[in-house]
Amino acid sequence: MTAALTIAFVPGVSPAKWARVWRERFPGIELRLRPIGPDDVDAALADEADMAFARMPVSTQHNAIPLWTETAVVAMPKDSPLAELAEVDLADAEVHVVDAGPVPADIDGSLDLVEANVGVVVLPQSLFRAASRKDLVARPLVGAAGTRVALVWRDADASDTTEEFIGVVRGRTANSSRSQPDRPGGTDRDGTDGARPPRGGAKTGGGSGGAAGSGGGKAKAKSPGSGKSGGGKKSNTGKGPTPGRGKMRGKPSRGSKGNR
Repeated sequence: MTAALTIAFVPGVSPAKWARVWRERFPGIELRLRPIGPDDVDAALADEADMAFARMPVSTQHNAIPLWTETAVVAMPKDSPLAELAEVDLADAEVHVVDAGPVPADIDGSLDLVEANVGVVVLPQSLFRAASRKDLVARPLVGAAGTRVALVWRDADASDTTEEFIGVVRGRTANSSRSQPDRPGGTDRDGTDGARPPRGGAKTGGGSGGAAGSGGGKAKAKSPGSGKSGGGKKSNTGKGPTPGRGKMRGKPSRGSKGNR
């Protein structure tokens, strides 16, 4: 085993489909998956994780590629009058809101209160499904922006291996892969890869938009070879994104954290 890649992920985000592709395409590079709490992204990246699937906003010092926007839903008892609606406008609903989201600090505790008919809770649809509460239902929240899921990493952890994982997540095919199997850092197989998206991602912020690879809202790609390396831990202030420039490759000779 020449290297390993450790990917962390927050609740409600499953990396299974990308893990399958990675293991088929790069069987000689171990992929380690590490579930983390919603507030543990910075700590995971500072420790053994090379990359993480996280909900934005995240630290402004990290690189991020926004992937998709989760639907915000209202969780309620099955027998609630609101359950008869196709979508819920809480501004017009006479109901107690236990937690207005977008992600409750204590999801299980909040849903326990909903089951006790105390009120309703707003949360991402993926988290509601993961909770698997058979006595509750969820309806889309009118006018909600939703939550954005992104692939996040530090400049210090950038390598040819992490770049290959970015390619897998973005849908790059095996024929357009930048390297030979098990050897990140090789040359393009066909000598050209015009369909390959730009390397890296933008310095993170709280922007909104569609999933990466579709229309608007894609994070501005960074040019390799410039900017500062860093693992800063500043919290996002909620202001709009400030695109940064930083190197994508990092130190390929070092490999990934899993190979230390």
